[in-house]
Amino acid sequence: MTTMTDSSVREFKMPDVGEGLTEAEILKWYVQPGDTVTDGQVVCEVETAKAAVELPIPYDGVVRELHFPEGTTVDVGTSIIAVAVGDGAAAAAEPVQEAVADTPATAEAEEPKPEGRQPVLVGYGVSTSSTRRRPRKGAQAPAAAQEASAAIQAEMNGHGPAAPAAPAAPAAPVTGDRPLAKPPVRKLAKDLGVDLATLVPSGPDGIITREDVHAAAAEPATPEPQAAPAAVAPAPSQTAAPASYDTTRETRVPVKGVRKATAAAMVGSAFTAPHVTEFVTVDVTRTMKLVEELKQDKEYAGLRVNPLLLIAKALLVAIKRNPDINASWDEAAQEIVVKHYVNLGIAAATPRGLIVPNIKDAHAKTLPQLAGSLGELVSTAREGKTSPAAMQGGTVTITNVGVFGVDTGTPILNPGESAILAVGAIKLQPWVHKGKVKPRQVTTLALSFDHRLVDGELGSKVLADVAAVLEQPKRLISWA
Repeated sequence: MTTMTDSSVREFKMPDVGEGLTEAEILKWYVQPGDTVTDGQVVCEVETAKAAVELPIPYDGVVRELHFPEGTTVDVGTSIIAVAVGDGAAAAAEPVQEAVADTPATAEAEEPKPEGRQPVLVGYGVSTSSTRRRPRKGAQAPAAAQEASAAIQAEMNGHGPAAPAAPAAPAAPVTGDRPLAKPPVRKLAKDLGVDLATLVPSGPDGIITREDVHAAAAEPATPEPQAAPAAVAPAPSQTAAPASYDTTRETRVPVKGVRKATAAAMVGSAFTAPHVTEFVTVDVTRTMKLVEELKQDKEYAGLRVNPLLLIAKALLVAIKRNPDINASWDEAAQEIVVKHYVNLGIAAATPRGLIVPNIKDAHAKTLPQLAGSLGELVSTAREGKTSPAAMQGGTVTITNVGVFGVDTGTPILNPGESAILAVGAIKLQPWVHKGKVKPRQVTTLALSFDHRLVDGELGSKVLADVAAVLEQPKRLISWA
């Protein structure tokens, strides 16, 4: 057996995948010790304070060690994976080949990883050559792996796991081997305090299911200690739940990733910028009619046309007429920075938490262009693929609480922004129209602004202008 020197091992450190990020959580490993990797191959998915990002490895070699398990939050600059390169790669692969030969369950032939587009970070190339993985017990063929990935996504979206193509008999867990379970199931087990290594899987290909975890949580037992996986080490930052914690009555959810960043930003904003919120109730019947007309317009075919589109355009018109609202407060320089561009933020609720991506240079877009950008922004956010860059540099934000049936609210400013517009539910209500009480489509708008740089007059003008455009949407043409 060849001896491997430390000089042949490359340590891949957690990169800063956004501006100024200090940590990221490892969501999923795509490789295991002994796997062959190539330059540009995605090895793991991490969640930062802004988004989920796939990380490619920047060199060829054989995975020697994973330093952290899934679910661990790691500081930027910390090594997360060791890869043997050059002569060391052959030495690292030798023990794996011997182990495969000695284990009947893993004696099937290696299959090349299917080729396809691989998301990468800027600066890393994409290798077009196929990669080879060391077969592991319960490992799936490429097609089955894609089905499993789709099942995980479906389960995360609340649709339940996809039906397996060929169910296999449950496999008993092996001491020292990593139990097979989907990320949502691992999180459930972690929340309920269940050790996956002690469970007998009932799912296809020896995968532990939610039912297995719930059954173990409802049946208290003292499992025999299992040997910890040699490939990964527990994160020192993780702490156990209190001894008095009753999993049948409470669920503890770690605060990290997007939710942790959002909480910190909102607290910082609330206690830094003096907030003022003003409200206006407006008749948007004509706006709703215009939405229906635009849906039939060939120019908008295939585009997302809804009330939010016209509300966004109305806000952009109001900012054009009142440019001082589009500013930020520079505490260090004691200056007000007026922006001559509008990066329009749209608050989006996702499974990872509330995020606010923004449409760059929204002020320069036509209505069809704005519709296209809005549709792309929403679709990307729902898929969890919003990039960190898309959530940086916002100037003004819209949050649509009306989709939840809420009349309005008092939104908190995004740090660095001067204003945020909350849109309430659009409802049919009795309204005085042309001297008579008639049923009209009505909504309530709320504008919060930083009172250090926006006084009551300016804030009122902006809100009144938005309302005027929505009452008479033809003003979009005359005021734009």
